[in-house]
Amino acid sequence: MNAFRKWRYGNWFIPVVSGLLILVSFGVEKLFGGSWNVTVGPQWWIDAGEHAHGSGHVFTLANAFMLAAAIVAGYGIVVKAVRALLVKFISIDLLVSIAAIGATLIGNFWEAAAVTFLFAIGHALEAGTMNKTRAALAELVAVAPDVAVVMRDGEQVEIAAHQVRMGEIVLVKNGAKVPVDGQVVSGTGAIDEASITGESIPVEKTKSDHVFAGTISRGGFLQVMATGIGADTTLARIIHRVEEAQDAKAKTQAFIDRFSKWYTPAVMVLALAAGLISGDVVLGLTLLVIGCPGALVISIPVAIVAGIGRSARNGILIKGGEYLETSAKISAVAVDKTGTLTEGRPVLTDIVVLNPEADRREVIRWAAAAEAGSEHPLARPILDTAREEGVAPEGLPGSVTPVVGKGIVADAHGKRVLIGNVPLLEQYGIVNDAGAAVAANKLAAAGKTPMIVAVDESVLGVIGVADTIREDAPEMIRRLHAGGVQKVVMLTGDTRLVAEAIGEAVGIDEIHASLLPEDKLDAVARLQREGHTVAMVGDGVNDAPALATADIGVAMGAAGSAVAVETADIALMGDNLLKLPEAISLAKRTVNVMRQNIWIALITVVVLLVGVFAGGVTMAIGMLVHEGSVLIVILNAMRLLRNTQGATALSRSERARAAHETGRPVEPATAQSSSELPS
Repeated sequence: MNAFRKWRYGNWFIPVVSGLLILVSFGVEKLFGGSWNVTVGPQWWIDAGEHAHGSGHVFTLANAFMLAAAIVAGYGIVVKAVRALLVKFISIDLLVSIAAIGATLIGNFWEAAAVTFLFAIGHALEAGTMNKTRAALAELVAVAPDVAVVMRDGEQVEIAAHQVRMGEIVLVKNGAKVPVDGQVVSGTGAIDEASITGESIPVEKTKSDHVFAGTISRGGFLQVMATGIGADTTLARIIHRVEEAQDAKAKTQAFIDRFSKWYTPAVMVLALAAGLISGDVVLGLTLLVIGCPGALVISIPVAIVAGIGRSARNGILIKGGEYLETSAKISAVAVDKTGTLTEGRPVLTDIVVLNPEADRREVIRWAAAAEAGSEHPLARPILDTAREEGVAPEGLPGSVTPVVGKGIVADAHGKRVLIGNVPLLEQYGIVNDAGAAVAANKLAAAGKTPMIVAVDESVLGVIGVADTIREDAPEMIRRLHAGGVQKVVMLTGDTRLVAEAIGEAVGIDEIHASLLPEDKLDAVARLQREGHTVAMVGDGVNDAPALATADIGVAMGAAGSAVAVETADIALMGDNLLKLPEAISLAKRTVNVMRQNIWIALITVVVLLVGVFAGGVTMAIGMLVHEGSVLIVILNAMRLLRNTQGATALSRSERARAAHETGRPVEPATAQSSSELPS
């Protein structure tokens, strides 16, 4: 019963009933020599003279079934047309309604039934295929967890996912979906984050790591403290963002919408004029059907829905159709060095002692004393090394003064400590650098960031810190070039020697070093003045001005940042650099499909119009071809749902195989007793 009710209100009920009535009409008319085709009434329609056909001069049983087929299929069309008119919008349904009603009034019941039946079939197919183009969003919604297991009063309790409270401990067992965003407080496990980041391989999670709602445990057991619940999870933000993006109109779509507002009334005027001049009512009605801009209207939205949905499944969030179109034009990509081309986790590599009265522990001790309490990325490796060498600072320095572009000046243990570059020494009147400039240049030429350490008037030594180049950085740049990007530019606040060493290793085209945040903005603006459409990739606050200035701002590793998901034009959820060329490639494919669809729609209309005036194209054939063009447009857009070669996301079976081949655990849960769990 439920299945019948579902079918009754489904897309195919009306076309099926209408089609059956058409078959019955043909059966009554053709079978048994037409003996069943009895007369049920006199002629009530307008005599169209030579243009009327098939109805005779009496209303037969076959005519009644054909008329019923037209009414069944056409009722909904007329209702939609009237509703659109009430809001002063001339829709495609109005053209079809006028054509069908006109055909009925002149007794062409077969044409009326054929047009409405085919239009109804087209709608059903369109709805079905459009649902598939939105499958990516549906899959995102489907990964949203329904239940959660939490610890309450020392007991494991299964509750609805939306009932989890902030700060509550959630248990994530093998095979279960993570119900909240949170931080691991105990346990280890492998988490499949493909639904969020598009990454193929499960990620090992241990204490202090972050996990996201909608990801799936592939092994192990985790206790997670909820930090994001309900609508305040990364998955919820992604779904919301994709919904908005798929409905956001591209510039081309806005043009097509304006075009359709003039095109549809123009078709009605053309049909009226053709009918009055030729005296052929059928010609006028046929023109109404032929001129339907259905394929044109749907050509762009369906491509945008498919393109944005596909990218979202691969962990690439694109803000909307307008940004998709702009991304397809990107000719220059500006990237930050630290955290984008490099891991963003520098390590201390060299300690060059320049003062004969000091040793390496002395150099690192004073450097650590000055950097104590600093949150700067370069301070961490110094403090870590000092701790390992047993000279970790006790307490904080008296005062710390950052000198923009040069380093810092700190007051530690009653002495002035400088950490920075040669200009910093010069600013504070240290004339004898003890060879620090030469040592710093050697380190910089090797791609390391040098930091000169001076206490009072004496230079103690130079510390070298290096960041690891990401493995996928050279491949990203190669793919950007292969995808049509003319120039990849590095914008960094680091010294030129360091920047050149990194740039040469990864294949950067142009390097701008020693930049302040406002300098990065100027560099992006200069690229734009040169005629480039610029994408700026960054992950730090100091990149914000350049990100805002660029035609497309790209945020890396946005999975844990609500601000990045909401504000970036393109948000790459994972840290995989190859998602950037993939995003640009997908944007270009989507725009190509949009253009193809527009040409398909326009050529179809022109060919049909020529066919009508040349003869041979009837109202039914016109509607059939018209609906066919709509389907071709949709199917063309659905090609975007497939991953191309080089895509960063794999299918479920491929992910499972990859997990197996890499030895990642897909094993039974390692359950813990309640006594081992936090109360």
